[in-house]
Amino acid sequence: MKNVAIPILIAVISVVMIVYLVTFQVRETESGFVTRFGKPVREVTHPGLYFKWPTPIEQVHKFDSRMRVLEAAQLAETTTRGNVPIIVNTYVVWRVAEPLKFLNAVKTEDNAESKLRNHINDTQNRVIGQHSFGEFVNSDPVKIRFDEIQDEMLNDLKEPVRAEYGIEIKTLGIKQLKVSEDVTKKVFERMKAERQGRTDAITSEGEAMAIQIRADANKKRDVLLDAAEGRAKEIRGQGDADAAKYYELLETDPQLAIYLRNLETLKETLKDRSTIVLRTDSDPYKLLMAMPSLGTEGSAK
Repeated sequence: MKNVAIPILIAVISVVMIVYLVTFQVRETESGFVTRFGKPVREVTHPGLYFKWPTPIEQVHKFDSRMRVLEAAQLAETTTRGNVPIIVNTYVVWRVAEPLKFLNAVKTEDNAESKLRNHINDTQNRVIGQHSFGEFVNSDPVKIRFDEIQDEMLNDLKEPVRAEYGIEIKTLGIKQLKVSEDVTKKVFERMKAERQGRTDAITSEGEAMAIQIRADANKKRDVLLDAAEGRAKEIRGQGDADAAKYYELLETDPQLAIYLRNLETLKETLKDRSTIVLRTDSDPYKLLMAMPSLGTEGSAK
């Protein structure tokens, strides 16, 4: 049995080694290509088990095809249109899209990231230089064009990088934006001036409205005063007419006039429920105690 086991073991090992030499596996997160005597013969972008000629006839080059994030090594100062300096930190999300082109152009991922950083710096200098500072920092959110600027940078970067290095750029964004102390001071001064301008405009508008309101109120007051003055004249005229009647009565029959005046006083005094303590012989309340003599007896005589 021992003599049989050893050949079987050798055969198994040989088969495993042969399989290892003539096959290779590409994982879900990988892509690559096969070279024959140093020349590329086929590209592999789908996961699975593949066959090849043993090394050194054919060799397999594999790369990680997953998305990865690359940030600029340090904050870079860029000048906007109008020569206002700002400091930005840009990042990209990239992956190896064409393994053969990637290998021929950059060889390693470290070299790829170094070249990407150079391209990012060129792109941000070129694109940001076409936009004013107010499109990055502004008290009015409508005037900020951050998203549009990022899209412009992405479009400027992705095509050349794909064509030159076989790298696909999926996303580009500005992670951080800073301004120098002098620029910050100028920005706040400008914002303060803009807000002061708005305040002055609102104040002027309010003063104009106040003047209009006062003018309308004065006009209405004059109308009301004229109406009141007219009504007062009418009342005074009516009062003078009534007084003239009393004067006429007083002249023709003084006792009747006094009697009517007393009745009017009683009417006004007793209009509301009131308690009054007076002598019964006081005018005009003595009228309540007895009927006055109107002089009819004298007339009869």
